[in-house]
Amino acid sequence: MLSVGIIGAGNAGTTIGAHFAIHHCSTGICDVAEERLGPIRAAGGFTLKGASTTGFARFDLITNEISELVRGRKLIMVTAPSFAHRAVAEQMAPHLVDGQIILLNPGRTGGALEVDRIIREIRGDIDVLTAEAQTLVYACRITGEAEGTILEVKDELSLAALPARRNSEVLEIIAPFYPQFKPAGSVLETSLLNIGALFHPTPALLNIGRIEAGDDFAYYIDGITPIIGSFIEKLDAERIRVAKAMNVPTISVKEWLHRSYNIDHEPETSLFHMIRNTGGYQGIQAPKDPYHRYITEDVPMSLVPLAEFGKLVGVPTPVIDSVITLASELHGTDYRTKGRSLQSLGIAGLTMEELWDKVL
Repeated sequence: MLSVGIIGAGNAGTTIGAHFAIHHCSTGICDVAEERLGPIRAAGGFTLKGASTTGFARFDLITNEISELVRGRKLIMVTAPSFAHRAVAEQMAPHLVDGQIILLNPGRTGGALEVDRIIREIRGDIDVLTAEAQTLVYACRITGEAEGTILEVKDELSLAALPARRNSEVLEIIAPFYPQFKPAGSVLETSLLNIGALFHPTPALLNIGRIEAGDDFAYYIDGITPIIGSFIEKLDAERIRVAKAMNVPTISVKEWLHRSYNIDHEPETSLFHMIRNTGGYQGIQAPKDPYHRYITEDVPMSLVPLAEFGKLVGVPTPVIDSVITLASELHGTDYRTKGRSLQSLGIAGLTMEELWDKVL
């Protein structure tokens, strides 16, 4: 029996944890917010409905303590927002043992690099493996007391260990439960194919008046208009240029939609039209908080490190920079300072050859 620990009891964590539990894994779940765990405790577990795995999942551990969760767990799935990765790594590190696998779901941009650096600084002698998923396998939402609904499941997504030569160790564990995961060439590939960097902050910022007013609208379907979709394609073009300069294979956001959700498209098909044809986005409503994680997470933990990678290889990122600046000014927060830097990723001063040696 596989023993799994889930860190983060939001939409993703409850769904992934329930999936493992329904498939007969010993599964524990942890969150710092008792209001998230309380309904699960009261119900004795979590009920999944929707497009994929369904049924009632019973967790063998429900806790606020990371130290308690990681004890004896072979696979630790971190579904907490990426701005919590640093704190999670610091709290996990003293309690880890050889042979454990930490999988960030997702890593956003540079997550595995940052978490691995922190663990090595605290426990330099330990043999644990850090990996990251390129994105979440589900479009899902908590839809009731201790109940969640899977809206759609991606057909495929990539995963990479740090270093990539150990990919097979992670895939051997995860594949029986999630065959959608395919090996990526490195964590640079998964990090640079961070689609949340494109789909989260820009529509939120360009609809922030509606969000602040509490308007009820479909985030992707109504929030990504033809003009906003065109702007996201410009962000995507910069991301692709950075990846090319780093010699990291990647695909366009439109190709990603095709592979993940089987959305057909021609070269001239706009991102706007592809989004409107993506079933998994149909039921997702816009947040009503102008400080939602679509901005507070994805600007510092997705766009800032992407711009940092651009600096590493001398590729200007003016469109990405404009989104970072807009978010920083609207929120009165310097997201460049708060975000992931080359220093926090542990790669400042490395040549590209040295970086490739590290990730391969």
